[in-house]
Amino acid sequence: MINANQSLGQLATTIAGATGVFHQYKLDFCCGGSRTLAEVAAERGLDVTAILNQLQALQQQIGAKDWRSAKPAELVQHILQRFHAKHREQLPELMRLARRVETVHADHPQCPTGLAEHLSHMLQELESHMLKEEQILFPMLCNGFYPAGPIHVMQHEHLQHGDALGDMLKLAHDLVLPDGACNTWTALYLGMTELKEDLMEHILLENEILFVEPAAQKGSCCGSCQ
Repeated sequence: MINANQSLGQLATTIAGATGVFHQYKLDFCCGGSRTLAEVAAERGLDVTAILNQLQALQQQIGAKDWRSAKPAELVQHILQRFHAKHREQLPELMRLARRVETVHADHPQCPTGLAEHLSHMLQELESHMLKEEQILFPMLCNGFYPAGPIHVMQHEHLQHGDALGDMLKLAHDLVLPDGACNTWTALYLGMTELKEDLMEHILLENEILFVEPAAQKGSCCGSCQ
C-alpha cells in the first residue's frame, strides 16, 4: 500500500504512470526524488490525498514494465534506445526551432531570447555525459561492477542537467505560449515539454535503479542525497 511518506523517487519507479501525475503537479521526482510526497505536498500547499488517489488508481492497472526486476543489460538497452538516441534527435531539432522563433519574433516581449544557445550547451553537456556512460559505466554495470567513483560523477552531472532544465524553462517563460503563437513556436514548446519529461524519466531510471546494486535496491535511495 502506497503512502505519502514514501519518496517521490520510490513512487515514480514502482508505479507505472506516476511520472505523469508528478509532471501534472510539477513535482521533481528525479533530482528531488529523495524527498517524500508528504514533505513536498505540504511545502507546496498541494492536496496530498488527491495525488495519492491518482497514484493508487494507476497502481491497480496491470501490465506495466517493472524495471526493478530487469537485468542491468536489459535496462541499459532500454535507456540507450529510449533516451540516448532520442535526446540526440530532440535537441538539434529544438535548437533549429528556437533559432527560427528568436529570429522571427525577436521584438516580441515573450520571445525566448538566448534559448537556442542554451539548448546547444545542453546538447554538448548531455552528449559528453552519455558517451561516458556508454563507453565506461554501462559496460561495467552490465558485468556486475558498481564503481562508486564513476557513479558519483554521473549522479553529480544529473544534478547539473536538472539545473539546465530549470534554466531552459526560465528562458521559455515556463513554456507558456503567447496569444496567437505561430506553429513553429507551438512546436518548439511542445518538443521542449517532451524533452523535459523524457530527461527526468531518464535520470530517474539511472539514479534509482540502474546505479543501485541489486542487493541494496530495496528501500534504498540513489545515493545522491547523502
